[in-house]
Amino acid sequence: MSHKTPFYPILMHFAARYSGFTYGEFASDFKALVDSNLRCREAFGMDAVGLISDPYRETAAFGAKVSFPEEQVPRCMEILVRSVEDIARLKNPDVYKTERTLDRIKAGEALRKHVGPDVPMIGWIEGPLAESCDLAGVNEVLLKVFMEPDFVKRLIDKIMPTAKDFARAQVEAGCDIIGVGDAICSQVDVENYREFVKEKHQELFEYIQSLGSKVKLHICGNITHLLEDIREVKPDIVDIDWMVGMDHALEKLGSDIIRCGNLDPVSVIQDMHPEEIKKETEHLCQNEEGRSFILSGGCEITVNTPVEHLKAMRLASQN
Repeated sequence: MSHKTPFYPILMHFAARYSGFTYGEFASDFKALVDSNLRCREAFGMDAVGLISDPYRETAAFGAKVSFPEEQVPRCMEILVRSVEDIARLKNPDVYKTERTLDRIKAGEALRKHVGPDVPMIGWIEGPLAESCDLAGVNEVLLKVFMEPDFVKRLIDKIMPTAKDFARAQVEAGCDIIGVGDAICSQVDVENYREFVKEKHQELFEYIQSLGSKVKLHICGNITHLLEDIREVKPDIVDIDWMVGMDHALEKLGSDIIRCGNLDPVSVIQDMHPEEIKKETEHLCQNEEGRSFILSGGCEITVNTPVEHLKAMRLASQN
């Protein structure tokens, strides 16, 4: 490698623990999220900061109760939508007046003041299928894809204005990139992606880009079967999980879309010896030299990852 490789692994529970906070504090108090981002940026040379914390910001804004276990992902305590009538009754929230969305907006404003204008800041929203699952339940939505498709389409239509509002609020808070988390898409086949999601992704991405922001699509898991369709909806950055070949992703996505990934967060980053992590990182970065690429894990860095392992990854990317 003859140049610096951009480095931005997804840090949530890891960032909280490293910075002396519980995960519950990190997800519920913007001051903890901001401090954690700043500490990890300093310690690990992160090339961006971010507002990602958990899936339930918008869900809470729609009215769901969310709990915050100290050392676990926040939990949605109720299913808000069980019928078409529930969809009709669902009110799109004012993201500036609901606690959890406002907390993320405040995090963006505070982080931007701390890091200045030149450090990329990544906001976060739930994608349309993921938020449908947050509101109606994963199993229920996947069943209704086959048994009651109109339910899923109506729910996605209801969600879209809030996704746009929340993205716009974070751009106004200083974000230059909006992450769109739609992990459940890796669990649907390409025909159902096209029927239920693809058009909405394109609409959402075009809206975010019209605000002057970039779009970072995050679908963890194996998205090999979706790559050609993802290329057509034109995100700026796509997270590539460890089970997707980076060369294959380049072939299908094209060189204009930045690929972000894709070391296995568990078997490599968490479990290998630092020298082995260094070799894996160097091999990936050498393979990606001259391409549009950001070094990361395939998904979130685990909370049990030793600090030295993340430092080894960062150091190897700079050699």
